[in-house]
Amino acid sequence: MNDSLQMIMLSSLWAVSLGLAGWYVLELSRQITYVTLADGRKMERSIPLLFKLILPLCPNMQPITNSAVMRKTVHETDKKLTAAGFEGIVSGQEFIGIRILFPVVMMMVWMLFIKMASFAAGPVSLLAKIEGPLIIMGLGLMVIYPQAWLANAVVTRHNSVRRSLPFVLDLLTLSVEAGMDFMTALQRNVDKRQLDALGEELLRVTREIQLGKTRRDALREMSKRVDLSELRSVINALVQADELGVSIGSILKIQADQIRQRRFERAEKLANEAPVKMLAPLLLFIFPSVFLILLGPILNKIFQSGL
Repeated sequence: MNDSLQMIMLSSLWAVSLGLAGWYVLELSRQITYVTLADGRKMERSIPLLFKLILPLCPNMQPITNSAVMRKTVHETDKKLTAAGFEGIVSGQEFIGIRILFPVVMMMVWMLFIKMASFAAGPVSLLAKIEGPLIIMGLGLMVIYPQAWLANAVVTRHNSVRRSLPFVLDLLTLSVEAGMDFMTALQRNVDKRQLDALGEELLRVTREIQLGKTRRDALREMSKRVDLSELRSVINALVQADELGVSIGSILKIQADQIRQRRFERAEKLANEAPVKMLAPLLLFIFPSVFLILLGPILNKIFQSGL
């Protein structure tokens, strides 16, 4: 009787614990993270749910992230987070803490899952035999995932800026050639266009100039934040035109043509690389499927006649 009562109490405690953990995860998944723009507006920025779960533990990693050895890594991570648009949401120290804790925490969950699955399948099952390789593979993926997510976020934001840049330069060129000064044209462009990655950066530039920063410094800082070669070349040309007194309208037009030409060349390069990239899935999946469809009935008849 006492044993059964202890089992009931233990099962109840496990049920309550799992229920509370599920409720906590559900509440975290409902939370929306925002980044505050230069004009006070808030834009949604989503980070993975697993990062949200580990983020409260990151202050425990401060003795490591505050060390002199990690100073350069923290600085580079801050730059990447800013380029990805997550400035003010996750700091460089916090993200390095996530990179350290993510494999540790998730590896315990992964090992528990593998152990439970292999126990349910039986000691002689295939899952029990490949348990070690699965654990090593999971560890490798968990080590790589945080950095891969950040790199993908930077690439996604850079692609958004690349798509918008020629169109924005065309609008600025038309406005300047129509007699509007550069800052008014920039402000009009920011107000009228749908806010995207480039619009967020231009909005910050206009607000910084309104607060007293020089146009050159504001543009240079935007170039450092975004860290994109196409945008850097445009800003360098604008700064040089401002210093030398050259017409900004002609500079904008030349830069728009150059960026459009680069985009065309990049599209040609990707088109030329497509057949090579399709070769691996073609060899792995399509050819075996064709052979199976063609030779399957013949092999079936051979086996039936042999039996």
